[in-house]
Amino acid sequence: MSTTFQLDTSTSRANPTPQPMRRLTVPSIRSRKQGGITEEPLVMLTAYTARQAQLLDSHCDLLLVGDSLGQVIYGLPSTVPVTLEMMANHAAAVVRGSYHAVVVVDMPFGAYEASPEKAFESAAYLLKASGAAAVKLEGGEAMAETVAFLSQRGIPVMGHVGLTPQAVNMLGGYAARGRSEAEAQKIVSDARALDDAGAFAIVVEGVVEPIAIEVTGAVSCPTIGIGASARCDGQVLVTEDMLGMFERVPRFVKKYGNIAAVIEQTAAQYAEEVRSRAFPGADQTYQPK
Repeated sequence: MSTTFQLDTSTSRANPTPQPMRRLTVPSIRSRKQGGITEEPLVMLTAYTARQAQLLDSHCDLLLVGDSLGQVIYGLPSTVPVTLEMMANHAAAVVRGSYHAVVVVDMPFGAYEASPEKAFESAAYLLKASGAAAVKLEGGEAMAETVAFLSQRGIPVMGHVGLTPQAVNMLGGYAARGRSEAEAQKIVSDARALDDAGAFAIVVEGVVEPIAIEVTGAVSCPTIGIGASARCDGQVLVTEDMLGMFERVPRFVKKYGNIAAVIEQTAAQYAEEVRSRAFPGADQTYQPK
């Protein structure tokens, strides 16, 4: 039996509550693609906190603790400065706040590129510290040896090809990839290399749609698109982007809400009531008995 955390309304603290549901597993995610076909697309969203995980968990097959938290949570200019400790702490919170979805945690820049052994050390730390089920790393053929090394030692790996944000300095920006024939062929060969190395799924980010479709047909594991194609085996978005927390988002984001406006309007109402002394009122204060 898994455990999730519900808010105790009397204290506003999280307390564990058993849930009559077993968490999905990496093999169950991998097996959703059979004979090159995924009948029901996989749903993945990013999560960085326990409360966010609670709200998303029942709707998702996977929760990704993305290194995008560097920008979304910490206001950093890119994902490059994100540390292992940041990832471990946020992943632990997401694991505590969920009971259904497979929790995948990003390996931050510099934590795995040097060698397979370095990658194993970092991945083992992340999984031990957080309780997450798998790690995700960026890169194609250059990372295939590392993916195989981790997979053979019991660490499930999700790959990531196409636009790889950790390589933004090398790529020169966040433009879509795969527009040239050479780059398109490399993306496909990168995905095949990761699939052959044992990746249980591959994120395909920011590539022209025909290449995303070709990649999906070329690999046996599920592909998860972001700025790719509806014909990928699943989809992922940064939750704050699709909720409308930011004015500027990538063109592939669909805003399903406008949470930023709700927060701003609520804060404005609170400020007005504080300044007019309308808050706190009788319902929010303790009176003598």
